[in-house]
Amino acid sequence: MNQLKNFSKGIIKENPVFVLLLGLCPTLGVTSSAINGLGMGLATTFVLVMSNLVVSLVRDFIPDKVRIPSFIVVIASFVTIVELVMQAYSPALYESLGIFIPLIVVNCIVLGRAEAFASKNNPLSSIFDGLGMGLGFAFALTLLGSVRELLGSGGIFGFKFMQGDLMLVFVLAPGAFIVLGYLIALINKLNKAS
Repeated sequence: MNQLKNFSKGIIKENPVFVLLLGLCPTLGVTSSAINGLGMGLATTFVLVMSNLVVSLVRDFIPDKVRIPSFIVVIASFVTIVELVMQAYSPALYESLGIFIPLIVVNCIVLGRAEAFASKNNPLSSIFDGLGMGLGFAFALTLLGSVRELLGSGGIFGFKFMQGDLMLVFVLAPGAFIVLGYLIALINKLNKAS
């Protein structure tokens, strides 16, 4: 029961992007399309789940003085795995995400969950926490990318609904700020209503 609570809070009540406002660099940088948002979200979810698991398993063996550097090494290991797998099996997505993949190592969502949750809880709870936060992050990036892609080019995931370029500002950097602002306002309104 406690695991389900850990899982659901990352998706809804403590969504890393819409509520906690964490990880905004990749959020704004890669969400020019829905597929980019989904790809980055799933990559981050994998890193979150696996690093939370490993940190939870080794937490009693890591001295306090080297706790954060140790967490970063664990996180960097899983980011390297994601990067190599993506480069081998999805080179187009890898090229599209570019520098943002290695930057998962210093993403405050991943490091924050390792420090605040996984280092203090059992492995199963840590897995569910990482999965919930990761899927919440993936949902936010995919939603933001979908809205930007729809408004900017008239399609989502490569399927065109409208012809021509609509409002190109939405696939550019300013569009990320505009859409994110409106989505945060909408989520806040929905959270207050419930």
